[in-house]
Amino acid sequence: MTQQYKFLVGGEWRTSNKTLPVHFPYTGEVVGEIFLATDQDIEDAIVAAVRGFEITRKLPAHARSEVLYNLIAQMEQRRSELIDVMILEGGKTRNVATGESGRAIETVRVAAEEAKRVNGEIVPMDWTAAGEQRQAMVRRVPLGPVLGITPFNYPVNLACHKLAPAIAVGNPFILKPAPDTPLSSVLLMEMALAAGYPPEALSLIMCRDEQAEEMVKDPRIAFLSFTGSSEVGWYLKGVCGRKRVGLELGGNAAAIIHEDANVDYAVRRIGVGGFTNAGQNCISVQRVLIHRPIYDSTLEKLLARVREIKTGDPREDGIEVGPMINQQGADKAMSIIQDAVDKGADLLIGGERDGLMIQPTVLANTTPGMRIRCEEVFGPVITVDAYDDFDEGLRIANETDYGLQSGIFTQNLNRIMRAFDEIEVGGLQINDVSTFRVDQMPYGGVKGSGVGREGPRYVIEEMTEMKLMVLNLAGGQE
Repeated sequence: MTQQYKFLVGGEWRTSNKTLPVHFPYTGEVVGEIFLATDQDIEDAIVAAVRGFEITRKLPAHARSEVLYNLIAQMEQRRSELIDVMILEGGKTRNVATGESGRAIETVRVAAEEAKRVNGEIVPMDWTAAGEQRQAMVRRVPLGPVLGITPFNYPVNLACHKLAPAIAVGNPFILKPAPDTPLSSVLLMEMALAAGYPPEALSLIMCRDEQAEEMVKDPRIAFLSFTGSSEVGWYLKGVCGRKRVGLELGGNAAAIIHEDANVDYAVRRIGVGGFTNAGQNCISVQRVLIHRPIYDSTLEKLLARVREIKTGDPREDGIEVGPMINQQGADKAMSIIQDAVDKGADLLIGGERDGLMIQPTVLANTTPGMRIRCEEVFGPVITVDAYDDFDEGLRIANETDYGLQSGIFTQNLNRIMRAFDEIEVGGLQINDVSTFRVDQMPYGGVKGSGVGREGPRYVIEEMTEMKLMVLNLAGGQE
């Protein structure tokens, strides 16, 4: 019998009369079902969050940090269970699922430390005569209930990037996971409850998109943290009202390889950065730009690396690329590939599909009018094109509405600094690919790629409000 998973409302696990099946993308078999919340369940979750805020906002820093360290212990104890669930619900390879579980633990660990560093400041008031005999202080206070909406591609770590900072500052948290990968989120919230956070302050709601939109609009939600597509993210920002918003959205990242680069290293990194998790990364390498003097030799090495990539059942050791998450994702990636070929691009390798498996694909000689140059593929696909000088490479890299991360391979400091000035991204990786991320760094995009930054320290700033107090010393004297 298929295992059924409950949803969480203010610390209470509930069922309903409707369930959503969760499929293993590689075979299509059902690996679990999760109950769908009703409108009343959602209302109860928000009411519980408001009530829970009266508890969590008063928790001292050491207590909030202790909850997060307890969560780490839970995650370490149940790590193999998390890995297996991520493989089954998301089609992740074992290597990627293992890496994500480790990163999620580190994300929580950073938040546990930052919970003790939610600092304020003393503001000098006597810069002007009117401020004499006055002292001012600022402290940061929690905003209130946080709604975290997470995508399928990294369901545990990206949930931790929302849950852990919320706990670190004392905000209640409602998690709405992706419909393709909710099971690992259930495990995570079981651990958060066991870690000792007030139960009123924890909910996990699996629901229809229309119901999630109503939660986004609800004025009792103080902060929306959304990771997903640009189209949905910007729409939600437009309807969410006055609440604060953090959006981590899509990308179609460039990797520039200049003639003075360590080409062999660049090729190895692109072989990882363009195809890990079947290319279903918002910072996946999508556009490879190679200085023309080294174009042919670099392309030859890159194609050799792509041919080595092992595809297949993600449960098997050594597999580097598994299936796409669902039919919709696979259809979109294939349509973008076909659009490029129809408009004159050269298909150098791959482009074949078997069910949800898309073979690692390399296209060359693309043009700005092709969808692959301006959209996010979110699949195991890269383009390779030549540029004549560094300024042209920067210009091509910027020819997109996205601006999440980019990577540049060069040994020249002047070029590095020029790229840092001119490339329109939230993060620039030097001598590495856009796909590099460690979880304490400020991470986020510009242009169509979002607003705000992730990384526990930076999310803590967004999940709190500065509160000022001014002491009139003269007014207190007799």
